[in-house]
Amino acid sequence: MPVPSGSSSLPSHGREAAAATGAGRGAPTSLTSRTAGLGPAAKAEILVEALPYIRRFWGKVVVVKYGGNALAAGDPAGTAGALADFATDVVLMRSVGMRPVVVHGGGPQIGDLMARLGKAPEFRNGLRVTDAETLEIARMVLVGKINRDIVSAVNVHGPLAVGVSGEDAGLLQASRRDDALGFVGDIARVAPELLLRLLAENLVPVVATIGSDETGQAYNINADTAAGAIAAALQAEKLVFLSDVEGIRADPRDPASLVSQLSTAELRDLLTEGAVVGGMVPKVEAALSAVSSGVAQAHILDGRVPHVLLLEFFTRSGIGTMVLP
Repeated sequence: MPVPSGSSSLPSHGREAAAATGAGRGAPTSLTSRTAGLGPAAKAEILVEALPYIRRFWGKVVVVKYGGNALAAGDPAGTAGALADFATDVVLMRSVGMRPVVVHGGGPQIGDLMARLGKAPEFRNGLRVTDAETLEIARMVLVGKINRDIVSAVNVHGPLAVGVSGEDAGLLQASRRDDALGFVGDIARVAPELLLRLLAENLVPVVATIGSDETGQAYNINADTAAGAIAAALQAEKLVFLSDVEGIRADPRDPASLVSQLSTAELRDLLTEGAVVGGMVPKVEAALSAVSSGVAQAHILDGRVPHVLLLEFFTRSGIGTMVLP
């Protein structure tokens, strides 16, 4: 049975032992606030702290799922700043030799556009019923809006990001999940060749999770599920979920029960016991599937925390929840 953050006995992932057991895991702060007022020597120490992690992840593929909830969370006026921070993190990761792949959702944004168009959403077992009109709305939001916004934010720093849809080059081959849900798809196969070519050209793929079947029919695919399948197909070093939650809780009602790290077996126990609820379920299922398929580690982090990717990858006191084999 997993235990709250601070008492896990699992090995750390490159952090110092004290950090792995919860030391330094207080309220997250931005990198700017952490370095404000520091002298040159202290700032140099921060860079030195990052060095072993830079060396470790050089050349490694990291799949980052940027959730629609993370993108929409908080003050709408701050959305552009949050996206800019995320894009900066991705560019820095690429600049120090990592090979990031961004997979994004957009559920809240799809719902917003449906409301503006006077279309009432319908859900069954937490899944959006997707008729032909809803599918076109999802395509517009995911491919035409969110994907372009992320690509543009990254490319402010240079010609690095390339936006793709799961329909491109048969990347996400889908099948219909349930007739009652309409055009909601499950992933039948991931064809990673397009992503591999882009990564070989030192580019950052940004993937919108619309897939298609052998007839060319498009389907909306859960972005958590898609990110897990893409990470497994690429045999990524890490799979990271950014959302509006701080991680996995042993008790979903108790923020103090945040679990710092746990094994796939422990995570399955939590899932079976009903401790994983709501939108966390597809993330946990995707993390379990990916780690069981060869992905080294999966992380669930709070995407509302400024520069959360840098805090997780390049400091000893990482945050959120880490899932290990």
